[in-house]
Amino acid sequence: MASHGGRRGRTIGSRSYHHGNLRRVIIDAAVEAIAESGTDAWSLRELARRAGVSHAAPAHHFGDKAGLLTAIAAEGYARFAEALSGAGDDFLEVGVRYVRFATGHPGYFEVMFRPELYRADDPEVEAARAVASGILDRGARTLSAGPSRDEATSIGAWSVVHGFAALWLSGNLRKSLGDSPEAAAREVLHALFDR
Repeated sequence: MASHGGRRGRTIGSRSYHHGNLRRVIIDAAVEAIAESGTDAWSLRELARRAGVSHAAPAHHFGDKAGLLTAIAAEGYARFAEALSGAGDDFLEVGVRYVRFATGHPGYFEVMFRPELYRADDPEVEAARAVASGILDRGARTLSAGPSRDEATSIGAWSVVHGFAALWLSGNLRKSLGDSPEAAAREVLHALFDR
């Protein structure tokens, strides 16, 4: 890339990039596009235009759209696991953090739980997903009536928080829940799981 007046890199909106972080710029542009319009509304060429990079850059870095979405899923699961990790074994707090992540990072959330979009057997995706699943399972086990019910309890608890997050993101919950997805999730989880 040419350097002008001693300045390296190129400005994209308020972002600038150098060769070293072009991959990051493409991922960020894709996550933003997904949050705005879903996964089907753009091509790699349109994404390149949006990011202000050459039309070949996304294909060079990711191969195809599935490759880019695989990178997004892997990064999403890693960020997700990090977001959940501070909750310890308190499922209510794990659930609130789940909703916080989903509503704060809708572009990642949209991709992560749609394995038909990416290479689900990618080692990075599998490793990051396993860490996040382990955190969810440990938290859900605190609600379980016993080892024979652990799996059913885990699936049920996950369904509640995932369903809540999806309903919040799609605007299908009552306005009476307020403006804070975290506060609303905490209230719902307490109503369901407090003993």
